[in-house]
Amino acid sequence: MNRRAFIALLGGTAAAWPLAARAQQSAKLPIIGFLVGASRSATSQWIAAFVQRLRELGWTEGRTVTIEYRWADGENERAAEIAAEFVRLKVDVIVTGGTPAVVAAKHATSTVPIVFAAAGDPVASNLVASLARPGGNVTGLSLQQTDLASKRLELLRELVPNLTRLAIMAHVGSPGAMLEMGEAKATARTLGVAVDTFEIRGPEDIGAAFETLKGRADALYVCGDPLLTTNRIRIITWAMSLRLPTIYNFREYVESGGLISYGPNLPDLYRRAADYADKILRGTKPGDIPVEQPSKFDLIINLTTAKALGLTIPESFLLRADEVID
Repeated sequence: MNRRAFIALLGGTAAAWPLAARAQQSAKLPIIGFLVGASRSATSQWIAAFVQRLRELGWTEGRTVTIEYRWADGENERAAEIAAEFVRLKVDVIVTGGTPAVVAAKHATSTVPIVFAAAGDPVASNLVASLARPGGNVTGLSLQQTDLASKRLELLRELVPNLTRLAIMAHVGSPGAMLEMGEAKATARTLGVAVDTFEIRGPEDIGAAFETLKGRADALYVCGDPLLTTNRIRIITWAMSLRLPTIYNFREYVESGGLISYGPNLPDLYRRAADYADKILRGTKPGDIPVEQPSKFDLIINLTTAKALGLTIPESFLLRADEVID
């Protein structure tokens, strides 16, 4: 071999070594499979909070951990496909939110650790054995979805004092949302409010539901679920066209023009989910980490929407709001 060929070979080998080393290093990075039940547009703040907290805990994306992001857009079948994909990719932990996505992940694996950043009622939905001792491969943070139904109705009655007929909308494919619907329905009846329920199976059912409830309700209660959150613009547009005061679970609705929301602060829950992922990546078993509940709740109201609906918001109500969007 002549000198020029040898130098070329040596140079090529030297150049190849860093690539091989980087590939080997990358292969050793733990992988988080991030299954987002709703759409990308609805969840950007949640994901940012999760990644920021991971960084504070020493996990830098691309350097010390790999994160594979997938969005189910409120489609249960898509969530199941993503969960199965993560199992094939041999991720170290699946982080997800929204009861349907958590159910999909649990059906896909009984061994890969699963952290839910938000689930409606983890015990009633059979995601965990108990809050204190989850057992199995699933743990995370509860939304207290059913516990807050009565509070939302109380708030709605403040804005609509003559509320006598209430419509409740929920995604039938979400166990948490259906439990919430049942609680809201029971609470409304104890208050002497007549109830019509609308069970949504897919986006195509939303318009039909609103067509049906024309003139049949004084207000609307929308149960929390990734499918409805993904289609929030459609829901808000219909509600406004029918001049129907509507209460939601999450601030994303109010930011998009909805009237009012009351519920846990989701960025905070996703931030706390990073602590769960950190513990699991460092060796703690998910079944040994208790399920926690929300510590921050947000009451958000959109004054522009209230004015469009002809509602007068009491000063006492505005003083209690965590945020007023004008």
